[in-house]
Amino acid sequence: MKFHAMASAVVVLVVSTAAFAQDSKTTQGASNSKGEQVAQANPFSTFNKIAYARLKIILVSSAEKMPEENYNFKPTEAIRSYGQIVGHLADAQYNFCSLALGENNPSLKIEQSKTTKADLVAALKDAVAYCDKAYDGMTDASGAQMVKLFGVDMPKLGVLNINNMHDMEHYGNLVTYMRLKNIVPPTSEQPPAAQPKK
Repeated sequence: MKFHAMASAVVVLVVSTAAFAQDSKTTQGASNSKGEQVAQANPFSTFNKIAYARLKIILVSSAEKMPEENYNFKPTEAIRSYGQIVGHLADAQYNFCSLALGENNPSLKIEQSKTTKADLVAALKDAVAYCDKAYDGMTDASGAQMVKLFGVDMPKLGVLNINNMHDMEHYGNLVTYMRLKNIVPPTSEQPPAAQPKK
């Protein structure tokens, strides 16, 4: 991964999560008896977890939204098909989250072994459920433990942050593929209009 792609993903991730993070009670510190804000425990790991909660929803929704006949679609031969991106995202969840959990990566090779929409959607759901353990169990203190990712020393919290960036990077790919097939991506869907009261 090139640095500029990662930096762009960070900007997109922060912008995309800002609105829902403001509304979430888990991102706000408690107030004391004087109404003053009190610092929240684990603000970094909590934010990372909230960002992931949003990302996993849009990834699974994207996998479900694309019709089966478009899972082999690729705009050019030099890049992954839609289904291969879904498989790659599932593999990446295990790669990053196993490291954060201190476990061996199961290396399921989903991108290479699964081809149907049903199998890929199920694999992605299983992968994000696996990652839930990493995000749910992470604190700012445990997130400071150092591990090696791609030969570089970094804190476990950084590994989960890179997982978020990687998810957003490839969601951008999925959006492009969906738009080319005239499908509205999950983050562009409008909520249903409120029905007038009778």
